[in-house]
Amino acid sequence: MSIAADRPAVTPTTLEDPAPPAPKLLWLVWGLLVINTLGSQGAITLLPIPRPVAQMVTMGAVDAAFVFALLLNPKLRLRPSAYLLLLSFLVVVSVVSSLQLESGYGALFRCFRYAVFVATLWLLTAWWHDWLAFIRTHIKVLTAVLATVAAGLVISPGMAMPDLYGGRLVGAIWPLTPPQIGLYSASVVGLVIMLWLGKHTPRSSVFVIALPALALLLLSHTRTALLGLVGGLVVAMLSMVATSTRARKVFTTALLVSTTVGLLAGAAIQTWFARGQTDLTELTGRQKVWDGLLAAPRTLSEKIFGIGLTNKSFGGLPIDSSWLAVYWEQGYLGLALVAAFLLTLLGVAILRPPSETRAIALFLIVYSVIASYTEAGLGDASPYLLNLCLAAVLLTSVRPGAST
Repeated sequence: MSIAADRPAVTPTTLEDPAPPAPKLLWLVWGLLVINTLGSQGAITLLPIPRPVAQMVTMGAVDAAFVFALLLNPKLRLRPSAYLLLLSFLVVVSVVSSLQLESGYGALFRCFRYAVFVATLWLLTAWWHDWLAFIRTHIKVLTAVLATVAAGLVISPGMAMPDLYGGRLVGAIWPLTPPQIGLYSASVVGLVIMLWLGKHTPRSSVFVIALPALALLLLSHTRTALLGLVGGLVVAMLSMVATSTRARKVFTTALLVSTTVGLLAGAAIQTWFARGQTDLTELTGRQKVWDGLLAAPRTLSEKIFGIGLTNKSFGGLPIDSSWLAVYWEQGYLGLALVAAFLLTLLGVAILRPPSETRAIALFLIVYSVIASYTEAGLGDASPYLLNLCLAAVLLTSVRPGAST
């Protein structure tokens, strides 16, 4: 047989090689990025984990993720991304503000960690065409994290729902706080439901993965996560009702069920949201911290660049607002960049024709916007930036060889 006979015919479809599928080790790199965002302080665990050890695990995870991503992408094949470009600018602003050392040398260490985090995301852009692999990987990793929460609840219910946190669910194996559990649970619930609506996962996944995650969300008593989940799903499903029969049926059914439940169990729902508080306008003491932060004297340089990356606290208390945390740490420039990447993602999603990828991206974006009011995370390495990275993946043009 001649060599020419083995050579494929040159046609327009073979001039460019099909995009390679996402590597099998994607789950490892993405899992390490998630571990990096778990945090190192929270509830008391079954096996005491010294905070320095927990910090070594979380902070070392991002370095390991970068190394593995570099091994997977040694030729540095990168894909253009407005989202990651704006994140890179935010890293630069963070470094400039942190060089003033108003927040100590720890700010520079946080900048290094943030830069490695963003660099790892850049290295993964080579496989952004395989959006389904990224979504499934994210669900699997978050489900594994939630499995540790569920295991802690089964082994020691008292430790998993301590009085210190008002009986809210915490991580008894790894020190996870209720808001973290709420975020991970809501992300899993929303993504599984959206994949099912798009016929990319069987109905059994809703019962086996989404419903247990929803139970953990309710046990965490995280109001922000629940509101973000509902708001994100409503917007996502509305974007699909014109093109998906399943989405129309689910949306109509959900509307009827929620209305009925609201009428029959309105008092119980109100009690759940109140969490024993009499004045919800105080937002669990957040308002006092916010007022103090806004009233604190700042120089012109601090207003423009911020004081550098901190542990997201003011006066020893958590800031619990992405916008105020960014204003405090990265100033007006940081606020402009965060608003820019959110508006860019939202604008691209609105301009895209109706599709399942657009709907999932809208869920992630809307959830992040709602949560940003009472949760910090848009200005530093966090699960929110990973969720928004998935939105950017979904809004990127699908190339040949991608998952469908």
